Amino acid sequence: QVQLVESGGGLVQDGGSLRLSCVASGSIASLGNMAWFRQAPGKQRELVAAISTGGSTNYADSVKGRFTISRDNAKNTAFLQMNSLKPEDTAVYYCYLHLRVADYWGQGTQVTVSS
Repeated sequence: QVQLVESGGGLVQDGGSLRLSCVASGSIASLGNMAWFRQAPGKQRELVAAISTGGSTNYADSVKGRFTISRDNAKNTAFLQMNSLKPEDTAVYYCYLHLRVADYWGQGTQVTVSS
């Protein structure tokens, strides 16, 4: 069984920064593609950023130039560096892992940006 545990969320002012971490544990031979999603109240969950096993990345248009996704395969960890945060970035952020034929989700971490 694979578990994903996020950390690093919190309350920050408009223009501030946060760094989210996601640690994967369990039966992992190698990490698959990983991503960060977010879900704001009353809205659908949306993809924020994704990173492949080889390090290729893609971002939602709304976060390009402000957020950076990275990974440390040796530590089974993915990161999301979030700069220039805006109130509209407020949401629960979820870590996602696609490993072999299965999808795994973390429990989510709240990010709140005050204006």
